[in-house]
Amino acid sequence: MNQSVFRSYDIRGRYPDELDEGAAKEIAASLAGHFKSGKIVIAHDARLSSPGLYRAILDTFTTRDMRFKIHDVGLATTPMFYFLVNNLEAVGGIMVTASHNPKEYNGLKIVGPGAAVLSGKEVWTILQSTPTF
Repeated sequence: MNQSVFRSYDIRGRYPDELDEGAAKEIAASLAGHFKSGKIVIAHDARLSSPGLYRAILDTFTTRDMRFKIHDVGLATTPMFYFLVNNLEAVGGIMVTASHNPKEYNGLKIVGPGAAVLSGKEVWTILQSTPTF
């Protein structure tokens, strides 16, 4: 996986060259090991590549032997995503979005409890150290 996609505030890269469904699954599997169990909010923006990345993440979490209660949001804005993570008292969430970047990009915003943002660098550390279940 290309370490350069792990940025200060999120994970972001050109789709599918730097970030694709395989990378999304690998990141989701590590996050499942990190979060262990609980409520997880998963959402995506309106980019053409977002639904595929979203499904890859959703599939990864739903195969984690029912340790998670998945809140499968679908299409949402980032503020809606943050609200839901807080309102549902989720252990974390993943929003597929590249925010303001050009259309050839996509990314992941990852949060923990209270919608506290996990930086891309923190996620890289989790990816390197957390066993995937």
